[in-house]
Amino acid sequence: LLALQAESAAIESTGQAKAEAFSRAEAARIEAEAAVQEAKLKAQAHKIETEAELKRMNAAREADIKFALEQNNLEVQKAEKMAKIETDKFNKMVTVLGTKTIQAMASGPQDHQVKMLQSLGLSSTLITDGRTPINLLNTAGGLLGNVGTQP
Repeated sequence: LLALQAESAAIESTGQAKAEAFSRAEAARIEAEAAVQEAKLKAQAHKIETEAELKRMNAAREADIKFALEQNNLEVQKAEKMAKIETDKFNKMVTVLGTKTIQAMASGPQDHQVKMLQSLGLSSTLITDGRTPINLLNTAGGLLGNVGTQP
């Protein structure tokens, strides 16, 4: 009887050890599968975040480019309008003065020519008949007001 009890106790403890080992192995397998699943989900989450960031950056870059293009177009339009305004202003001044008046002022004394050019809004101009050669060194000195000449 004792031998049977000992054998029964040995079988019981062996069964219990086997069951515990099996349960530990099953728990480890479940934990490993869960870790693998967690890693897959983290990778998917990272992929989604990265794709979203890439889309955001592309949208921001496209918006910057669109803004720059629109700003450049506005600047071009402004420059064109300002050039047209200045051209119209000059044409109106010439029309108001008349070509004969401008011709008379241009053929008059030097101070009249300067006043005429100033009234047209020109700060510096070189007028020639196209046949006479121009000494640019003397012309530049005249425009600067004879800087190097002392009386």
